[in-house]
Amino acid sequence: MLHHVKLIHATKSKKLLGKKIVLAIPGSIAAVECVKLARELIRHGAEVHAVMSENARKIIHPYAMEFATGNPVVTEITGFIEHVELAGEHENKADLVLVCPATANTIGKIACGIDDTPVTTVVTTAFAHTPIMIAPAMHSTMYDHPVVKDNIEKLKKLGVEFVGPRFEEGKAKVASTEEIVYRVIKKLHPKTLEGRRVLVTAGATREYIDPIRYITNASSGRMGVAIAEEADFRGADVTLIRTRGSVSSFVENQIEVETVEEMLAAIESELKARRYDVVVLAAAVSDFCVKEKAQRKIKSGKSLTLELEPTPKIIDRVKELQPDAFLVGFKAETARSEEELVSAARKQIERAGSDLVVANTLNAFGSEENEVVLVGEDFVKKLPRMGKRELAERLWDEIISILG
Repeated sequence: MLHHVKLIHATKSKKLLGKKIVLAIPGSIAAVECVKLARELIRHGAEVHAVMSENARKIIHPYAMEFATGNPVVTEITGFIEHVELAGEHENKADLVLVCPATANTIGKIACGIDDTPVTTVVTTAFAHTPIMIAPAMHSTMYDHPVVKDNIEKLKKLGVEFVGPRFEEGKAKVASTEEIVYRVIKKLHPKTLEGRRVLVTAGATREYIDPIRYITNASSGRMGVAIAEEADFRGADVTLIRTRGSVSSFVENQIEVETVEEMLAAIESELKARRYDVVVLAAAVSDFCVKEKAQRKIKSGKSLTLELEPTPKIIDRVKELQPDAFLVGFKAETARSEEELVSAARKQIERAGSDLVVANTLNAFGSEENEVVLVGEDFVKKLPRMGKRELAERLWDEIISILG
């Protein structure tokens, strides 16, 4: 690995540490995104090897991919049998072959077992023993062609995973770098939560004063989304109840809500419809709502007195509906000491039956980092300040350890 690549290696996470990824690049104009994609995979710990078709080399120079990956670029199959070196059945083979951006032509060739470019030859070599992921990019009319659709369905049935395109400006544009990296991590991550069903809430609720004004708080939803996505990486069947305006997520099954009432209804509906193993209530739910919401916009320019009433305690309903669910609550306080924080968490355990409480001060709201105390019925564990993604990892390690 070249020095400039070592400088960025695993700087964002260690999710792909020890993973060897072949980035197979066909001749799409979207190949210009591959430098960024390779660098992002490396930032999560991957070792990346680029393979380029002749048409890809007309769009992006192999030197660019050599710089991006820190490895020699395969532009032809020679006596060194590069396709076998990278994707053959041996102990040093790739962990994933990622075809990106995949043209209709390349998808058709792969579906028919045609290898007439380094890209298709590597894919054929990888079939049956190495995961293959394809991120298509083409004009939308090509993507909608019945034969192209049939080829995609045929490959899906053979175990090939597709990262669906974004439809913009009449084109089926290649998925965003962020989404592709997410799907790669999800594909290769150890599945320590496989078979578990997880419900997570995230974000700040809104309680309306009139049709356009509302009471809310500074929560961004980052912590809840990080927890949901970490469970997704680990193979859980995840449902994310996310508030409008909170950070976006790549979790497939999402329910968007605004108010406490809507969030409570969504949670009750989920808990009545299916059994959940773990419920994590990370959303910052409003404690008060306006007693009488104005039906029309309140005119400005004069003082206003609002009468507030308490909202229902969502966490209290979880154990009533599913006593066996492992319940994780969050408790944010303006506590002056750790003792006060732990005391507030203990009260939640007594009242709501939480199995674990993540207690923190209000400093974490809207921040990229958090410093928390994990409180259980018979233990207290203070964690150092860390990024919310890392905290989500630590939290799931803790939950899995308790669940056994």
